[in-house]
Amino acid sequence: MHLIALHDSAGSGNPLGISGNYDRLPFAPYFLFKDLVTIFLFIIVLSVFVFFMPNVLGDSDNYIILQYPADLLPFYAILRSIPNKLLGVIAMLGAILMLLVMPLADLSQIRVSLLENSLIELSHAGAGARKKK
Repeated sequence: MHLIALHDSAGSGNPLGISGNYDRLPFAPYFLFKDLVTIFLFIIVLSVFVFFMPNVLGDSDNYIILQYPADLLPFYAILRSIPNKLLGVIAMLGAILMLLVMPLADLSQIRVSLLENSLIELSHAGAGARKKK
């Protein structure tokens, strides 16, 4: 009964039992409205760029279409996505190095043959796709 009487009125820090919630303002609706206005404004500005001016933030070098074999298309996408040519080549070489280092990065006790032979299987799949053309 003591806990019900204590926590039902105003709590242990209020010995008189007078509620102090009369002068307080609920700030949650104001913060929610402010945040929603900001989010909607950002979505509207982003939508204007995406739907009405998609080429404003792009680079003109991205529209140069080169004829590459199908095996090299991921590397061509890496080169196109980075505007600096030297950094694009470094990123492309980094992607190749990741494929080469992937079997060495497996430190588990159980070896999975798919991971160890992933580079060989990828090269066989690329060679098979090239022969079918």
